[in-house]
Amino acid sequence: MDESHEQLAYPVGRYEAPEKYPPELQNEWIAAIEALPKWLDLCIENLDADQLDTPYRPGGWTINEVIHHIADSHMNAYIRLKLALTEDSPVIKPWDEKLWAELPDVETVPVNVSVTLLHALHRRWVQVLRNMQPEDWERTYFHPEHERYVPIWEMTDLYAWHGRHHVEQIRSLRHRMNW
Repeated sequence: MDESHEQLAYPVGRYEAPEKYPPELQNEWIAAIEALPKWLDLCIENLDADQLDTPYRPGGWTINEVIHHIADSHMNAYIRLKLALTEDSPVIKPWDEKLWAELPDVETVPVNVSVTLLHALHRRWVQVLRNMQPEDWERTYFHPEHERYVPIWEMTDLYAWHGRHHVEQIRSLRHRMNW
């Protein structure tokens, strides 16, 4: 991937997990997860159907697809969190984000439905995170595609990054297009 393509695809950089659990970052992660739906509200404010159908980069998803993807991804993350909190290192079910993006709901359901879903989902997600015990952050699930146990703290960091990553893709497109 050339440098300009990399910058368009990963405007906040690729995700890099910390080597060890930094508890001092918990509040920052939770704040990012809590803020995401409001960030998306601002990102799509006053965009018309043609603008929502614009890819954030050549060969990339449209804004519409990105927002529906965030909803799909974050629903899966929330379920994984609850599984990790209620079971002993459960094996999670991977999902194919590209195939999910091709399902008819992505084209036919208005994007604001997924943003509304994210408002409700993130409100519940943040409540779970804020009420966890310190030892809960070390609980894990097993990811069969990556063949490793993922601790809740790392998953939370990842999804805080994931929201910022996609918001910045949309924001930078709006900036480039002068919308």
